[in-house]
Amino acid sequence: MSTWRAITLMFRVPRRGRGFWFSLAIDIIWPLLAIFTRLRFRGGEQVPKQGGVVIASNHLSFADPVTVTAFTLAAGRIPRYLAKASLWRIPLVGKVLAGGGHIPVARGTAQARDAYHGAVDAVRRGECVMFFPEAGFSDDTDHWPSARVKNGVARVALETGAPVIPVVNWGTHTLLPATAKFPRLFPRKTIDIATGDPVDLSDLAGTDRESLDEATKRIMHAITELLAELRGEQQPPPRG
Repeated sequence: MSTWRAITLMFRVPRRGRGFWFSLAIDIIWPLLAIFTRLRFRGGEQVPKQGGVVIASNHLSFADPVTVTAFTLAAGRIPRYLAKASLWRIPLVGKVLAGGGHIPVARGTAQARDAYHGAVDAVRRGECVMFFPEAGFSDDTDHWPSARVKNGVARVALETGAPVIPVVNWGTHTLLPATAKFPRLFPRKTIDIATGDPVDLSDLAGTDRESLDEATKRIMHAITELLAELRGEQQPPPRG
């Protein structure tokens, strides 16, 4: 979309429920994203306009939460993220996260399970909860999804029965590479984001290990398949 269209879109996306600090961060960052990148969104109609929903995305860059937030807002929903609890201790970042209703994850502690309960509660309240199932950024040299994934998204989906919408980012790794401290604004980068059909988990019941593994496999297959389509390349063979 054009820069002007991207900027004007900012005024048509949901505002109520974003919280002051999260909303302020969006209003500051969105115009910069529109000016310094070419945004191409596809498939936003796949995201339900109301009711609890889980979104699962590939992960390439620290820029991903920014671009996925813009995409999700453009689709009519306010995303709630799971993020490291330590980020809440950073003064301004903590205000943005707390005000936006995001969910802290206390990794490696007895409180880590609280994030799962927080995500389940959010979905049951009708929220849109965002997951990056990979354990960090993609570790694949060609930027395909990692074989190393977490099953939290599958657990929340099976517990709540909420639809799981696969989302893929492409281009954020050139805007802000994983090892870079600052974004690479020139030449102007194209950021593609697309969604696919909800992942069918209807035949899986309960949250036993077999069901979780199968649900996670299906979600990551949907993400990889969608990314291959977006990139115009053949899907790589399964890893791990």
